[in-house]
Amino acid sequence: MFSFAYRTLTGLGAPLIALYLLKRRVGGREDEARFPERLGYASRGRPLGRLIWCHAASVGEAASILALIEKLRTLYPATHILVTTGTVTSARMLGERLPKGAIHQYVPVDRAPYVERFLSHWKPDLAILIESELWPNMLNSLRGRLIPTALVNGRMSDKSFRRWYRFRGWAKELMSTFVVCLVQTEDDRGRFVALGARPVRCFGNLKYAANPLPIDEQELARLRDEVGNRPLWLMASSHRGEEDMALAAHRALRKKYPELLTVIVPRHAVRGSEIAEMVEERGIAFARRSIKEAITPQTEIYLADTMGELGLFYRLSSMAAIGGSFVAVGGHNPIEPAQLDCAIIFGPHMRNFSAIAREFTRRQAALQLQNANELVFAIERLLEAPHERLLYATAARALADEKRNVLDRVLEALASWLERKPQTKNQIPEDSHTSRKRSLSLPLTEGM
Repeated sequence: MFSFAYRTLTGLGAPLIALYLLKRRVGGREDEARFPERLGYASRGRPLGRLIWCHAASVGEAASILALIEKLRTLYPATHILVTTGTVTSARMLGERLPKGAIHQYVPVDRAPYVERFLSHWKPDLAILIESELWPNMLNSLRGRLIPTALVNGRMSDKSFRRWYRFRGWAKELMSTFVVCLVQTEDDRGRFVALGARPVRCFGNLKYAANPLPIDEQELARLRDEVGNRPLWLMASSHRGEEDMALAAHRALRKKYPELLTVIVPRHAVRGSEIAEMVEERGIAFARRSIKEAITPQTEIYLADTMGELGLFYRLSSMAAIGGSFVAVGGHNPIEPAQLDCAIIFGPHMRNFSAIAREFTRRQAALQLQNANELVFAIERLLEAPHERLLYATAARALADEKRNVLDRVLEALASWLERKPQTKNQIPEDSHTSRKRSLSLPLTEGM
């Protein structure tokens, strides 16, 4: 009943969906050149043979499955991998890092005609959905087409669980789509089981299996030459409000460390001009990476407002404060700096990585602060005591290395599905341009 109602509402709500997508396009949050993919129109032909579809919502989820995709390509070289995401940033990241034999497309909006169009074209032999992507029309279509579907690295917040539990009959129907659910924590396991998922297994977080963020070694050497022996700390993946905190901390710390260099890497590089204006208003000398300004002895703030270079700055700094954790965003991935030998600091808002944050603090692999006022004291503490900084970094690296085997356990759990022979027919050759030609002439609200 609920599935029918949802399908009907998303059908009747087509004009509202069109307006929502238009707003996203105008705001630059959709890829204009590839927008038809969001309506289910493929921009590439389906390659012949077996195809596994992996879907991850955005950058964090996509990064967490790169190691899985690379392993699949190694173990099953004749199998093609389709990867979908929903954001422009994730598409750019995957465009640079996907292995040969893997294809990226944007996921269609969860409206039945778009979903059916997408699945009719790609005909996946196995679908792997990452973390919390529970879109009803997509799940119903996968189940209706008898496409084996696995949930990998599944997570469900208490808030989401309470919402789904009100409709637990519908939730159980949707959960029946999954041949297996592999979840991050025992809490997640309990929630998925309560909603009717079977079987549910807890292997830990797949983010531990991710390869270290890529680094341009020549650029790292150049930046190290510019920085020299200056004390340095990093505010990584900052959000609005956290740059103010970083600047206030910098000013306070400069009294004791006059040569201090603070590096700010905003989560969204498009905010570079906004942050630059903020720094300029405070009369602080800064250099901006997006316009190729060098770090000089006079530079106090280095604004790294570029995309895909966070690994470079984790390597440059021996300590990093994790953005999104000092404002109510939910934090970002502490495993990334752990893999690159950083002492890690994060604030009270780590709900997106709550189990990981607990493990890091329990193992004394990170400093968790209760508020922004503690940031100055935490940075000063690590600047004053290099041995303590090294202890935190070493503990973080050991924890990250210890849990990398989660990928092997995931592959073992999926083995029977990964090794099945392809059952799809009438596949579209890779060199077919039918979908591309069709998509180029789509009007703004086609299919709505």
